[in-house]
Amino acid sequence: MTKVDRRIAKSQVAIKNAVIELMSEKSFDDITIQDIADRADVNRGTIYLHYTDKYDLLDTMIEEHIENLRELCQSATEMTFQEGNYVWYEYFEHHYLFFSTMLASKGSPYFRSRFLDLVIEEFKAEVETTEGKNQGLNGDVILQFFGSAVVGAVEWWFKNGKPLPARVMAEQTGALLDRNLE
Repeated sequence: MTKVDRRIAKSQVAIKNAVIELMSEKSFDDITIQDIADRADVNRGTIYLHYTDKYDLLDTMIEEHIENLRELCQSATEMTFQEGNYVWYEYFEHHYLFFSTMLASKGSPYFRSRFLDLVIEEFKAEVETTEGKNQGLNGDVILQFFGSAVVGAVEWWFKNGKPLPARVMAEQTGALLDRNLE
């Protein structure tokens, strides 16, 4: 594993935090590289050293979180949906500003689409259509239905200021998934 210079890592964190903070204040289309540089307290050249433009920066951030969620899924393969959901909700809470901004922002439908694709991909192995409750149902419909439900529940949680603790959300959404995807 290549060790990243702490100054570079610190600049990248500041740049990423600046983008999220700015997106919580205004549309992504209205944010300039200069806005990001000013908020991150770096010069424009530092941003261009790491990212092609603001879209590359946002894509990088999205892909990092999607990959982290994918890794959490892989580490939770032996868990129930409730247990696995708790791992996700803890991650969501830890990265609250990112997820709440991405799910509330009109400028980030790409994130929602990537998030939905990840959820569907992770559920594929769980969907059984040859026997049980889902016998005879179309697997793609089931995946779309439950994927949309999970993403919608997470969106609801963030848009309403996390009205329930992460553990309760994990338990309740996990119970629904356990009940319907067995």
